[in-house]
Amino acid sequence: MNSLGKTGSAATITDVAQRSGVSIKTVSRVINQEPGVHPDTRDQVLKVVAELKYRPKLSARSLAGARSFLIGLLYYDPSAAFVGDVQQGATLRCREAGYHLVVESLHNDAPDLAQQVARMVSALQPDGMILTPPLCDNPAVLKALRENHTPCVLMSPARDVKGMASVRMDDTKASEEITNLLIGLGHERIAFIKGPADQVASGRRYQGYLQAMKLHGLAVDPEWVCEGDFVFASGLEAAHKLLSRRVRPTAVFAGNDDMALGVLVAAQRLGLNVPGDVSIAGFDDSPAARLVWPALTTVRQPKTDMARVAVEMLVAANRAGGGAMADERLHRVLPHELVVRDSTSTPLPRANAAARRQPVRGTQ
Repeated sequence: MNSLGKTGSAATITDVAQRSGVSIKTVSRVINQEPGVHPDTRDQVLKVVAELKYRPKLSARSLAGARSFLIGLLYYDPSAAFVGDVQQGATLRCREAGYHLVVESLHNDAPDLAQQVARMVSALQPDGMILTPPLCDNPAVLKALRENHTPCVLMSPARDVKGMASVRMDDTKASEEITNLLIGLGHERIAFIKGPADQVASGRRYQGYLQAMKLHGLAVDPEWVCEGDFVFASGLEAAHKLLSRRVRPTAVFAGNDDMALGVLVAAQRLGLNVPGDVSIAGFDDSPAARLVWPALTTVRQPKTDMARVAVEMLVAANRAGGGAMADERLHRVLPHELVVRDSTSTPLPRANAAARRQPVRGTQ
């Protein structure tokens, strides 16, 4: 028997309204977190909701406000750490706002990508979509969402798109800062490992590295710039090439933490001391960056915060009746943080000397 004296039946919105002494419409507005309800009334309704263990049906909420209370998160990214942080931030903010997050992985090069997105939107009728790189720059995806009148927030897009909200950090500035850190420590031979060409962040981070090197009058040896794809194996492979050279770099800056971890393992396999023989820096501040030894110097990308802001933008637009956000709030840039740990230090004299000798142990 429940608190209303009913046996075997769940509490309804009518039960909540009667117990609270308000109208059903007021209860609905409280549950949907809509404005215009007095704080005392809101607290009373929420108290009754908790007492009766009332759980609104998603279908009923949708009918009441022509909303599904679903937000989609679309991703195609080989880095589990990036997706995990984004999903965590979006999930928590959705839960706080009374929404549910639907996560879908799509291949950015799929020939029927637009059709996949259209089918998904038709089936779920989401109140909005969050797009991560490189999907946020895919014309087919953006066209499909426009045609279905689905609001979306682009996370770290290549450029701002008219009528579409975006949230990002300044990858170029962050990369320039971490390169400046290495230069400030005394490094001049600094190698860089790029990310995949189809992700704009890769180019921006490489640009920041180049800008810092140029600013300090340091030459960039083309053989110190390697291609990668944001995964551990590519960092490992690139590092073996870089650190086996007759004249090798005294510091390696990888475009993300997964690749930087590959560099760390390669250095250890080659018998090099980190940071004595070679300093290593990454980008993202993934959980593994804090757990390895030596802990990784990196840039803390506000992935969780960006996801939360993306959800907030979509929820705000829906509460406003789907109206467009103010221009100054349409494109958000969030702050990053440089995290200095034990994988970087001043190059030791022996490291400079060793870097000019014959290839290290384990190489031809």
